[in-house]
Amino acid sequence: MTLRPTAPAFASTLALAVALAGGAATAQSGDLVTRDRVGPADAGNVLTFRLTAFDLYSSDPATAEAFAGFFTDMILQHPGWRIETQLQTGAIAQEQARIIEQSLAGRGPDCAMVDSSQLAAFKTAGVLAPMNDFYTEEELADFFPFVREGITDAEGNVLAHWWFTDLRVLYRDTSVIPDAPETWDELQAAGLASVEAGFEGLLFNAGRDEATAFDWLAHFWAQGGELVDEAGTPVFFEGDNREKFLTAVQFYADLVDSGAAPRRVTSISNYDDMLAAAAAGSTAMFIGGNWMFGQIQNTLDAEAAANWAVSPLPGPTPDQRATGTGGWTIAALSDDPGKVAICADIARLYAGPGNAFQRLLPTQTSLFAEFEAFDGPEFDVFVAALQDGVARPGVAIYPEISNQIQILLGEVLSGASDPETALDAAAAAVMAAYARQ
Repeated sequence: MTLRPTAPAFASTLALAVALAGGAATAQSGDLVTRDRVGPADAGNVLTFRLTAFDLYSSDPATAEAFAGFFTDMILQHPGWRIETQLQTGAIAQEQARIIEQSLAGRGPDCAMVDSSQLAAFKTAGVLAPMNDFYTEEELADFFPFVREGITDAEGNVLAHWWFTDLRVLYRDTSVIPDAPETWDELQAAGLASVEAGFEGLLFNAGRDEATAFDWLAHFWAQGGELVDEAGTPVFFEGDNREKFLTAVQFYADLVDSGAAPRRVTSISNYDDMLAAAAAGSTAMFIGGNWMFGQIQNTLDAEAAANWAVSPLPGPTPDQRATGTGGWTIAALSDDPGKVAICADIARLYAGPGNAFQRLLPTQTSLFAEFEAFDGPEFDVFVAALQDGVARPGVAIYPEISNQIQILLGEVLSGASDPETALDAAAAAVMAAYARQ
């Protein structure tokens, strides 16, 4: 693998781009940014960019305006080019599979947002173009280890830019739960205490959604559990991994059976449900993503918001902790060097000023110091928790593992099945899918 000795010119403009969001670039963006285009309409060179319906096309006017400014500044550095934007729907797995299928048929976008949980499938399909020429050795080393592993292949080629990450933490109303639980037992006790105080107990995702599997996996990983072996073969249902898996499932079951968590968690599959419960004052504790801290500050009145604090997820013991780390990547799917260069600049746009504007967690340690947006005390908690961060395994079978975990948790928590039987069924389904790969 060869990496360019110096960073692209756009990297030096990251801090400037934040200011431009409300300045000259934004003023020009009305002509250069439309619902399906960035850049002059008559530009001769075209890059297609498949993105999610957030950020540039956010329903929040301030966010849309800021990203229009960022994109305007970026495209002005590529005269003669325009970007044709294509929106993905909210059906992530289907959209990502469609991009792979279209790319294999030669009809895919030149650049696309790829969910980190789907990145392995793109690697396996061989549709990602190396971006080595646009990253220095220093930039690559600056990524968190789990990110660096995720965006490179066995030969060290850079195949994507993981532009933000997230993690799961425990939110609690300190007027009800003053001390942060450090173990599962303490978490259950805190949930019961909140119920006694008139709240519904600890909330977490347990419905049919990737968020359910991902949030729960932190408890499996905290014990050192492994979903797959080094060859990518599923092993979560055998040996020590089986015991750790069942222990983590029983932890959730005990929370519900004891009343520390309401049985309605089996219908929760959206973090907005927990934010709504916090705003309504019906819960004093929930497991959520780091981005929800800002949502709490913006949704609750100042006095109520001041009571909410974040802390690392408890583990079976104080020394056993883990948190799932997710996020999105931006990858090039074209061999055209000019298109790969623009794709890399789009990634830096999101990773630097975009993250700072939205206060999303960067994947490079230097960016925490570069932008004042990450100076809040909550970011100290987030950065510390990232040291225990675990990314989903980079294997194509992961989506099916996640699907079966979702089914398993629903059946166990609803009382339709016991953990052992549900795990055996999940293992059989996963291995059948693995055999078809």
